[in-house]
Amino acid sequence: MSVGIVGGTGFIGRALGEQLTQRGRGLRVFTRRATHASVLRVYPQLEVCLADPQDEAALARHFEGLDAVVNLAGILHERGRQTFQAVHVDIPHKVVNACRAAGVKRLVHVSALGASESAPSAYLRSKALGEKAVLQGAGENLAAVVLRPSVVFGREDGFTNSFAAMARLLPVIALPAAQARLQPIWVEDVARVIAFEAEARDTLADPVHLCGPRAVSLQEVVAFIASLVAPHTRVLPMPDALANLQAAVLERLPGPLLTRDNLRSLSVPNTCGAPFPARYGFAPASLEAIVPAYLTAAHSRGRYARYRAGR
Repeated sequence: MSVGIVGGTGFIGRALGEQLTQRGRGLRVFTRRATHASVLRVYPQLEVCLADPQDEAALARHFEGLDAVVNLAGILHERGRQTFQAVHVDIPHKVVNACRAAGVKRLVHVSALGASESAPSAYLRSKALGEKAVLQGAGENLAAVVLRPSVVFGREDGFTNSFAAMARLLPVIALPAAQARLQPIWVEDVARVIAFEAEARDTLADPVHLCGPRAVSLQEVVAFIASLVAPHTRVLPMPDALANLQAAVLERLPGPLLTRDNLRSLSVPNTCGAPFPARYGFAPASLEAIVPAYLTAAHSRGRYARYRAGR
């Protein structure tokens, strides 16, 4: 079986590549620059294809011979031509059309929890429009599955690692959207679900919500991270008015850490209303069980995690 991944060089894509390789699947990753795929070269059944995900005809050519395609293309912040419309709406539309043209039988589209056309943020609205493009474009010969994960964490994430870096540098973290509700899920668990769906043969009528075992506030998450790497760092909620002012300034910087649209996304609970789907046959790991093993690696206590890993 061969699986193609659009957005396969990113955080989730790297974990998915490992999952599919362990299952003995052929792996075809699409990227605009070959250097972006250098970290994936260790996978023995990897084929790297240079392709612009906005070029529908090129995608269709590269999709030929694939059994399934996974779309992981996504951004948190708009920059230049990388807009929410271009990445979250246009690419899914072109991917589903290319799948049909190439005879691909299954498409797994990774969206985001909270996606809705009436959501308060442009990010979440664009995610909903991307889902619509996929589901309307699929048909009798192409089964499409939509996955909506909550915040995804893991060793190479930009979530826990960013807050850990702040905690190491600052005696006090003034935290915007401190009471935002999240249900973080481990990247390896997300990759297991995607790999399962890429191989499945049935169809699912509704998007699948993916969450970790416990709902928490953003403040709880950041306080836990700080306790691991800088126990004396305090985490204090930032008033909403000040948070919006800070975001308005930060969003003008290259590679912004925070935008006002991010804050609007955080105003929507990022939690699941039902248990983790029994369909996948495992229980997701908790943030508390996974994060210490990689965040404390540079700390004196990290040597114990390395010893347990056999390093």
